[in-house]
Amino acid sequence: MRDDLGADVPLTAAATRVVSLVPSLTEALAASAGDRLVGATDWCTHPADLDVARVRGTKNPDLAAIRALSPDLVVANQEENRELDVRRLREAGVAVWVTRIETVEESLASMSRLFTTALDLPDPPWLVRARELWATPSPRRLTVAVPIWRDPWMVVGCGTYTDDLLTRAGLVNVLADRDGRYPSVGVEEIDRAGADVVLLPDEPYVFTADDGPEAFTTPTRLVSGRLLTWYGPAMVEAHAELTALTG
Repeated sequence: MRDDLGADVPLTAAATRVVSLVPSLTEALAASAGDRLVGATDWCTHPADLDVARVRGTKNPDLAAIRALSPDLVVANQEENRELDVRRLREAGVAVWVTRIETVEESLASMSRLFTTALDLPDPPWLVRARELWATPSPRRLTVAVPIWRDPWMVVGCGTYTDDLLTRAGLVNVLADRDGRYPSVGVEEIDRAGADVVLLPDEPYVFTADDGPEAFTTPTRLVSGRLLTWYGPAMVEAHAELTALTG
């Protein structure tokens, strides 16, 4: 059994005690394999009533607390979690499944492998529906820019799940040609990039009606960061919200 990076995952049977270090995968597991989820990070906010042990953050997980939960499997992500923490867990004898997700297609395939291979479960209904919804890209309707941080300003670039999601929803990222996955750019550069609308998510930076829109002359729209960055059940909601945007 191998994870998305090709690393061996020493499972001899379906995992029944899982710790998730990825908020979006926590939501996916809670929705369709809730009885197997025993631990999650403090940043795992969905579902709101999630009642499992907390193991600190995605970048500073409490490895001792994770080991104490005696998990069959820890689920991590190449972008969200540190290789050091994955390595230390593996050295302690903990099986770790690392996902690598940079496109919509990769997210669907990765989650299907996690459920069918590691958990020995069929694709959950939300995954089947997400695959149907995102199978056909929407026609181009808007150009957008998506800041994710301010002071310094950073934006969504190319080679990211969010950029691919936007493209499939008919939203063209006007800053996708900048260097880097999340390039730092001046606010004036964002404003002059020619976007029809600047999308301001509420994570990782919490843009609000009073914090963000005032920086731009370009029209802005507050959006859910979860819908832009979380793969899992959020993908069904994201399709409805993003394809409905008209500026």
